[in-house]
Amino acid sequence: MNPNLLHILQHSLGCDQFGRSTSATPPCDEGDGCFGYYRNRFVTDPDCADGLGCTELVTLGMMHDHGAQSLAAGMHCYTVTQAGVQAMREHSPKPPKLTRSQERYRRYRDVSECFKNFRAFLEYEKHQRKGLV
Repeated sequence: MNPNLLHILQHSLGCDQFGRSTSATPPCDEGDGCFGYYRNRFVTDPDCADGLGCTELVTLGMMHDHGAQSLAAGMHCYTVTQAGVQAMREHSPKPPKLTRSQERYRRYRDVSECFKNFRAFLEYEKHQRKGLV
């Protein structure tokens, strides 16, 4: 798949270059057209580079063009179809393996509201490894 078209699909669904959601906002319900992502939209002028990419994705059946929108200053609003979601998932590269430090910080990020700061979290993990917690 053309990298620019993949980027449009990823951006429309609020994903990073690996197809992972980039928002802490909970995903939408499956039935509302977001396919489990927190958003599904791409607003652009159909005559610019991104618009031409969206038009190509429409012809491939991976996006819908909802036409010019008054709230978007006449630009077109595009949404990703189920086929587009599938293509985005298939063509997004696998994320690189995280280092131990990155894994530790990800664990902290998931529970950060329970700790005063990162240092307190590290102390807690140290005590946990020693069986003191």
